[in-house]
Amino acid sequence: MVDIAMLNQFVVEAKAATYVGGGVARAPCRPGAHDIGFERGDWRYLDSYFGGTDFAGQEVVWLADEPVWAMNYFGCVIAPDLIDGAAAGTVIKTALSAMYREGRFLGGMEFDHPFGRYIDLSEGGCERFIGHECIMVDGQKAYMLDYRGGLVIP
Repeated sequence: MVDIAMLNQFVVEAKAATYVGGGVARAPCRPGAHDIGFERGDWRYLDSYFGGTDFAGQEVVWLADEPVWAMNYFGCVIAPDLIDGAAAGTVIKTALSAMYREGRFLGGMEFDHPFGRYIDLSEGGCERFIGHECIMVDGQKAYMLDYRGGLVIP
């Protein structure tokens, strides 16, 4: 069985080093995908997604080449007159950087940025979770993302 505290720590480290940290893109494992990954010792992480402003993807963690954790997500700009993909990405990266500095990727977060207010709500823990993030601009939801994931048990 996977040590949940170590898994959580690795997921936070990997997320901080990849999308939020401007990690280097990798050759895609599926046609049309954008892949970015991270490794430390026996741990390996891959975030593979499709799209840009509207996107869908999956993150997977392997321990000693065995998949142990995964998360799926879908996000989109729903009010392009209020925010574009680049501004949404800036808000998300800034808010998530603050969350990761707290050593977590779940548990809820509200963060004010000049481009909008980032709100993340989730239920559960690293073992099994579901969540929703959004960016509010002038009191309206301009961007949203739904995610869910947890342990992968054979």
